Amino acid sequence: MRAVGYKTPLPITEPESLVDIELPKPTPAGHDLLVEVKAVSVNPVDYKVRRRSPPEGSEWKVIGWDAAGIVSAVGDEVTLFRPGDEVFYAGSITRPGTNAEFHLVDERIVGRKPKTLDWAEAAALPLTSITAWEALFDRLDVNKPVPGAAPAILIVGGAGGVGSIAVQIARQRTGLTVIATASRPETQEWVRSLGAHHVIDHSNPLAAEVAALGLGAPAFVFSTTHTEKHAGQIAELISPQGRFCLIDDPSSVDIMQFKRKAVSIHHELMFTRPMFGTPDMAEQGRLLNEVSRLVDEGKLRTTLTKRLSPINAANLKHAHALVESGTMRGKVVIEGFDPQA
Repeated sequence: MRAVGYKTPLPITEPESLVDIELPKPTPAGHDLLVEVKAVSVNPVDYKVRRRSPPEGSEWKVIGWDAAGIVSAVGDEVTLFRPGDEVFYAGSITRPGTNAEFHLVDERIVGRKPKTLDWAEAAALPLTSITAWEALFDRLDVNKPVPGAAPAILIVGGAGGVGSIAVQIARQRTGLTVIATASRPETQEWVRSLGAHHVIDHSNPLAAEVAALGLGAPAFVFSTTHTEKHAGQIAELISPQGRFCLIDDPSSVDIMQFKRKAVSIHHELMFTRPMFGTPDMAEQGRLLNEVSRLVDEGKLRTTLTKRLSPINAANLKHAHALVESGTMRGKVVIEGFDPQA
C-alpha cells in the first residue's frame, strides 16, 4: 500500500522530511478496524513528532492523527462496526499513523462519520473535537459552576484548529458566555461566525481586554496556544477558584501565580486514553458519535479551511509548513490517493 513516512527527524524544508513509500497492507486483529483512508488532516502533533521522533523497530515512521474513511475489514473482537461503515477518528500516538492507504485503529476510539460532510470536511474534526470536548467537560468540568465567577469561558487561540471547534462546542453544549481571542481581522470574523459572544485581541494584554467586556472574572480559561506568553495575564483575569486548562507545551510557567486564587490547573492530551488503554477509552468513540450527531443536526460545522489533493509527500509537506507557520485558520486537509499513481 502507498504511505508517506520518514527515516530521520528533519525540518520540513528537507527533501527527506516526508517521503512517498510502499508498505505492506496491515491485517486487523482483536478490536482493530482496517480503514481505507479517504482523507487526513494535519495537526501540531504531526510536526512535533516529525521533528523529534525517529522510527522505532521499523525502517520508516508513518505519522498522522486524523482520518476519515471506510472500514475495509475488522478484527475478531470487533462489535461496533462492520466492513463498509464510514468512520472518522484520530487514532493513537503509540501506533503507526493515518498517512497511508490503509490504517489500523481500535474501534473504541472511532466515531461514525457525519452523513452531511464529505471526507475532507469530516477528517478536519476528530483530534480537535476530542481535545476540545475532553478539555471542556472532563478537565474544566464546565457544567459545575465556580462560586461568584462570571459564567464565562475564555478560549485563547479561538481561530486555530482546537479553538475553532471549542468555540462551537462551548456555545452549543453549555450556557457559558464564550470569549475567544484572535488578532487579525479575518480570524476575528471567523471566530465570530463560529458563535463566540465576544472576540478580543490576544496581541494586547488579556486581563484588560476581558475586564473591558464588563462581564466579571470568567470561571474558566482554555489556552490552546502561547500559554507561556499569556500565563501571567490569565492568572490576573481568572476568577478565584477558577479552572484553567492548557494543551500546548510551555517550557516554563510559574504556577505559583495561580496559588493565591486557588486556581486548578489541568492538562489535556487526547491521546492519554488510548495510550494507556484506560477503562473509559470508549468515551472517545461516544463523543465522536455525539459530534457527528450535532454536525448532522446543523449545530456544529466543519473547521476545514484548506483542501489539498492527493495524499502524498509533497502535499503533506505543504500542509506541515502551513501548520508550523502558526497562522492557520481552522484546519488543512489532504484528500484521496491518486488513482493513477
